[in-house]
Amino acid sequence: MNQTNNIDVLIIGSGAAGLSLALELADHVNVTILSKASLQYSSTKYAQGGISAVLSEDDSLDSHVEDTLNAGAGLCDPDIVNFTVSQGADRINWLIKQGMPFTQATDLHGNINYHLTREGGHSHRRVIHAADATGAAIVSTLSHKVNVNSKINLLENHIVIDLILSDSRCVGAYTLNINTNKISIIRAKFVVLATGGAGKAYLYTSNPDVTTGDGIAMAWRAGCRVANMEFIQFHPSCLYHPEAKSFLISEAVRGEGGKLCLPDGSRFMDKFDSRAELAPRDIVARAIDHEMKRLGCDCVYLDITHKSKDFIIKHFPNIYHRCLSLGINMSNEAIPVVPAAHYTCGGVMTDRNARTDIEGLYAIGEVAFTGLHGANRMASNSLLECLVFAHAASLDILAHINDIPMPANLAEWDESRVTDSDEEVIVSHNWDELRRFMWDYVGIVRTTKRLQRAKNRIDLLQSEIEEYYSNFKITNDLLELRNLAVVAELIIRSAQLRQESRGLHYILDYPNINEVAENTILTPN
Repeated sequence: MNQTNNIDVLIIGSGAAGLSLALELADHVNVTILSKASLQYSSTKYAQGGISAVLSEDDSLDSHVEDTLNAGAGLCDPDIVNFTVSQGADRINWLIKQGMPFTQATDLHGNINYHLTREGGHSHRRVIHAADATGAAIVSTLSHKVNVNSKINLLENHIVIDLILSDSRCVGAYTLNINTNKISIIRAKFVVLATGGAGKAYLYTSNPDVTTGDGIAMAWRAGCRVANMEFIQFHPSCLYHPEAKSFLISEAVRGEGGKLCLPDGSRFMDKFDSRAELAPRDIVARAIDHEMKRLGCDCVYLDITHKSKDFIIKHFPNIYHRCLSLGINMSNEAIPVVPAAHYTCGGVMTDRNARTDIEGLYAIGEVAFTGLHGANRMASNSLLECLVFAHAASLDILAHINDIPMPANLAEWDESRVTDSDEEVIVSHNWDELRRFMWDYVGIVRTTKRLQRAKNRIDLLQSEIEEYYSNFKITNDLLELRNLAVVAELIIRSAQLRQESRGLHYILDYPNINEVAENTILTPN
C-alpha cells in the first residue's frame, strides 16, 4: 500500500478555507490538498452573495459586531466575533492581491469604488461581491493560483476514510481514490479539515452533492468534541423548479428591494418581523414555512419586478439568466422559492487558532465551530470566517512546523476480511430514507415527538450501516452515507438537548427562549 512521504500539511477540502490556507502556507512548507471531486467543486462555488467586511466610512466594526451578535441570538462568542470582524478589511485586501474580481461601481463624484450590497441582518451595506457569483469567482481565482504553485500537491477525486492518530496526535489519514477504489495512507505533520458542512443530510438543500459532513464525522470518530449541531440554517429562497437542483436566489435580491409574496401577490414578512424581508434568515425561513403550511402551497414568490431590467441584469446576471433558461423572466414576473438546508452553524470545536481537541488537527470553515455564528449565521459572515481562520491556522502551523518530526510509517489498511458488495441498493435506500426523515422530523419546525422518531430511525440505520461497513469493501457512496448518519445523529441529539427555541432551533414544545444562553456540547465516549 502506498504511504505518501514528507507531507508537512495535509488539507482535506478545497473550498475558500482550504485553498486560501494552502496559498498562505505554500511559500514556507509543502502542502497537499485532497479534494473529493474536482478542485473547483465545493460549497464555496455556490455562494452568491459575498463577503461581509467593514469597508465603508459610513460603517464601523462596532456595528458589524453588534449585527452579528444580534443575529446569533445570544450564543456568539463576543471575543471571536471581534477577532473575526476586525480582520475583514485585511482579508479582503489579501483576496484582491490574489486577483479577485470584485464588482466595482462609480459614485456621484465619479470615483470608482468596490460596490457594497446589504443582506439580511446587516444594518449597513458591507457585503463586497463579484456580481451574484462571488463564491465561483473566489474558487476560480484561488484554484488558478494553486494550480500554478509548484509547492502545492493536489489530489482530486479522493475521499478520506478516517484520520490516523498516534500517541494522541493526528499524523495522517487513510484515503480512497474514488476513480480506482485504491486505498492509500498520507502521513503529515499537520492535518487540516476544510470539508464544509452537512447540507446533504436533508432532502432539500442548496449544497452540492459532496457536502456530506465528512470532516465533522471523522473528527467525532477520532475523539473531537462538537458543538451546536442543532443549528442548521435553512436558506429562505432556493429556486423552486423541477429542473433547478440546489440553485439559490441570493439574499442580495432581498437586499436590493425584492419582496416576498404569497401566490395571490400579497406580502407577508411584515407580519413576522419589523425588518420584513431583511430579517435574519431563521425568521424569514420560518415565516415562509408557516405560510406554505397554512395555505398548503408548494412555494412562495420573490418579486423584484419594480426594478428595471437593466438593474436586475447588472446586479444579478447569473440569477437572471438561470431563471430565464427555465422560463422565468425575473424582470417581469416573481420567482418561485422555497427554503432549503443551507449552512451548518455548529461543528468541530476549535480555538481562535483553528486547533481542535486533537494535537496536530485543525478545522477551518463550515466544518468548524468557532463561536462566530451562535444560534444563527448572519449572511456573508461565512466566507469571512473561512479567510480569517485559514489565516490564523497558517500562522499557528508555521510557528510550530519545525518542532514536529515527520511521522513514521503507519499501520496498513486491512481489507483481508471484507468482500465486494452485491447489495449496493442498501446504500442508496438508506441514504434516501435518512434525508427524508431528517427533513420531516428535524427541519425548520421541530417537536419532541418528531425528534424521538428521528432518533429511533437513525439508531437503526447506523446499526445497518456499521454491519455493512464491516463486511464489504468500501466505496465513496458508503463512506458518505456513514458520515451523514453520524452527523444526523449529532444533529438529532443536540436538538433533543436544547429545550428552548433559540435562533435556528425552533421547537413547538418549548416555544420560549431560556434566560441563560448555553452551547450544546457533545463529547465522544
